[in-house]
Amino acid sequence: MTEFKKYSLNIKGRLLEIDEPLIMGIINATPDSFYDRSRLLDPQAIAKRVSEMVEQGADIIDIGACSTRPGAEVATSEQEIERLNIAVTAARKAAGDKMILSIDTYRANVARHCIEELGADIINDISGGDLDPDMHNTVAQLQVPYIVMHMRGTPATMQQLTNYNGDVLSAVLEDLAHKIDNLHQKGVNDIIADPGFGFAKTLEQNYRMLSSLEVFHALEVPLLVGVSRKSMIQKVLDCSASEALNGTTVVNTIAMIKGAHLLRVHDIKAAVEARTIVSLLRNQ
Repeated sequence: MTEFKKYSLNIKGRLLEIDEPLIMGIINATPDSFYDRSRLLDPQAIAKRVSEMVEQGADIIDIGACSTRPGAEVATSEQEIERLNIAVTAARKAAGDKMILSIDTYRANVARHCIEELGADIINDISGGDLDPDMHNTVAQLQVPYIVMHMRGTPATMQQLTNYNGDVLSAVLEDLAHKIDNLHQKGVNDIIADPGFGFAKTLEQNYRMLSSLEVFHALEVPLLVGVSRKSMIQKVLDCSASEALNGTTVVNTIAMIKGAHLLRVHDIKAAVEARTIVSLLRNQ
């Protein structure tokens, strides 16, 4: 079992100690996310789901309003902000002031609005800054934690961009290291790395990354794994997203054994239970 390296994040002056894996619950304020049960547009439905997540032990709530599913219609920034105004307000009311809210967006203006106007705490960017050249400077100005993910192209084109001319591990590691260095130079200190499972990766490449996940600890930042109900699980088990919970739990358990610091999931209870067992083993 890989040693768990402890980190801390500055959440608007409050220190968040990462001394065990954190569970990040997914709220999709979209009509077309790949997992239909995660689609929530009504504020009452959002509040109810967030309350359930809090009760089940979520550490962070991640809210997105622009689907990144291949083939999904891309929301405009105005649509994204309109949805987030509803979703973040409902989530904050349901979860309380102490709950950490993350915003899943690749647009700098959307991120700024959610941090400054809606009181969100973290920016989660699937493109790591590639889809908006203003994002890294915006994060530096806002001084909030930033999740930098690896992806190529756009959600519409990414699955045609899986040729890495060698090992996917070294390519993803190099890309993330370059972005983290750029962020450090701009004065961003609180960074989380996400290898981007399912984004510009083949099935084999996804499992290559999982099998050697511990190499990403060389980045010396917390590591986030987001595999919940994704096609890398559906294809192996020949199941739908709604049937992929068991597979998700298996992959999340492997990720925690390899030292993952955050799990981004649809199903809080299952992830918390897996964490409990892994933590028990780690402390033997």
